[in-house]
Amino acid sequence: MKFKLKRIDKYIIKQFLGTYVFAIMLIISISVVFDINEKIDKFLQPNVPLKDIILDYYLNFIPYFANLFSPLFTFIAVIFFTSKLADNSEIIAMLASGMSFRRLMMPYAVSAAIIATLTFVLNSFIIPPANSTRIDFQNKYIKNKQMLYAKNVQLEVEPGVFAYFDRYEARSNMGYRFSLEHFKDKKLISRLTANSIKYDSLYQWTVIDYMIRDFEGMRETIQSGSRKDTTLTIVPSDFLISVNDCETMTTPQLEVYINRQKKRGIGNIQTFQIEYHKRFATVMAAFILTTIGASLSSRKIKGGMGLNIGIGLALSFSYILFMTVTSTFAINGYVSPFVAAWIPNIIYTMIAVFLYRRAPR
Repeated sequence: MKFKLKRIDKYIIKQFLGTYVFAIMLIISISVVFDINEKIDKFLQPNVPLKDIILDYYLNFIPYFANLFSPLFTFIAVIFFTSKLADNSEIIAMLASGMSFRRLMMPYAVSAAIIATLTFVLNSFIIPPANSTRIDFQNKYIKNKQMLYAKNVQLEVEPGVFAYFDRYEARSNMGYRFSLEHFKDKKLISRLTANSIKYDSLYQWTVIDYMIRDFEGMRETIQSGSRKDTTLTIVPSDFLISVNDCETMTTPQLEVYINRQKKRGIGNIQTFQIEYHKRFATVMAAFILTTIGASLSSRKIKGGMGLNIGIGLALSFSYILFMTVTSTFAINGYVSPFVAAWIPNIIYTMIAVFLYRRAPR
C-alpha cells in the first residue's frame, strides 16, 4: 500500500517529535541538576577546570543519557500527546471520518522510524567516542574505575599459542611470572617462562629474566637471558577489562573485539555482548513502545490524560527494569546476552499486539 504524507500525518509527526524533544529537554535538565548536586564537592576541587566540566563531561553526559533513555522518552511522548488528542476528541473525529486505526498508526510508525534511526546512529558511531572523553574525565577527577591490575590471566595469542600472566599491573605496564606455550598437534613444542614482561607499544613486549625450552621428540634445547624483545599479538586492554569499556566502542569495533576475545578464550565479555545486542534491540523498542503507547492512550477514558500517563510511566519503567534484570542474568551466565537483550522486546511485543487489537476502530 502506497503511503503519502497528508496534513494530518504531518500534524501527528510534528506533535510526536516535538513532545519527544520536549520530554528529553525536561528530564535531562532535571538529571543534570541532580548530577551536579551529587558531584559538586568533586567539581569544586581546585584541580578541576570549569572548561573540562562543561566541555568534556556535561557536553558528553547529555547525549549519552538522552540516548540511554530514548525508549522512555518515546513512550512518554506518545502517551502524552495521544492522550491529549483523545481528550480533545480529535481521534474520535479522525476515526469517524473513515480513517482506520491502522492508517492512523502510519505517522506514528514514521516518527518511530526517525527516532530509531537517530538512536542507532548515535549509539553506534557518535556517542562511543564522546563516552571515552566523559569516562576519562570521571576516572581523572571523580572516581577511577579503570582496571589497574589483573590476576591469573590465560588467553590464546594465536592458534596453538597460549600466554599466561600470574599478575599484570597497568600502572607500570608490567606482568609477572609470565609463560608462553606453543603447541603443535596437541603436543608442546616450546615453552617460554619469564620472571616479568613489560609492554612497550602495540604488540611489542620485552621479557625479562627468561628461559626458553624447545622440545623436539626426546631432545630438549634450553636458552636463557636477561632481556629479549618479542612480538605478541595481544595488548593489555585484551584482559584489563573495565566496566565502562564497552560504552567507548563503536558497533563495528565492538563486534571485532567480541570475536577476537572469543577466539582467545576470554570469557569475561558478557557486558560487551549485552551492549552489542542492546544497540539493535533498542531500534525495535522504539516501534514496540510507540504501538503500546498509541493503542493505550487513543481511547478517551473517564480518568482522562492523567490515568493514561500513569499507566504509561508504569509500563515504561517496568520495561527498563526488565532490561536491567535480564542483563544481570546474562552477566551471571543464566541466559545468553542475545536472549537478555531481546526478551523484553518479545514480551512487550505481545503486549503491543494485545493493546493494538483492543484499540478503538
